[in-house]
Amino acid sequence: MGIFEQLHTLGGDPLAESELDGQAVLVVNVASRCGLTPQYSGLERLQERYGERGFTVLGVPCNQFGEQEPGSAEEIQTFCSTTYGVAFPLTEKLEVNGAARHPLYGTLTATPDGDGEAGEVQWNFEKFLVSPAGRPVARFRPTVDPESDELIAAIEATLPD
Repeated sequence: MGIFEQLHTLGGDPLAESELDGQAVLVVNVASRCGLTPQYSGLERLQERYGERGFTVLGVPCNQFGEQEPGSAEEIQTFCSTTYGVAFPLTEKLEVNGAARHPLYGTLTATPDGDGEAGEVQWNFEKFLVSPAGRPVARFRPTVDPESDELIAAIEATLPD
């Protein structure tokens, strides 16, 4: 049983864990109507830059923060692909905090950030880096730019050999 079990794609199909096995994965709870939504561009550039080296971004739409992801799966997919050219995988809309939190986030929220703080997801675009072995290794708060030096260094250190 891996960290990415029980996930479904935005289209509703089971997400094959085998697609993520052995890869460094940056899990990001995303929203289409947030002030941080332009981070999609940087996330897609990371996908393009490192995708062939065993890395993927995994976008997780979430409507828990200011109801900034209210759309249907089709609306989310259309927005992401037409506005930001997103090609990385997106899951179905999930809860990341609270009683209905998806098991993936039960694991991820135990991961401390650079200041040693774990716990609830603070807002949209919080980022968790998962190693190719399926272990969370780093956490970056929402305002950390996807192409920041600290996030790039963490990705490069986590890529499979």
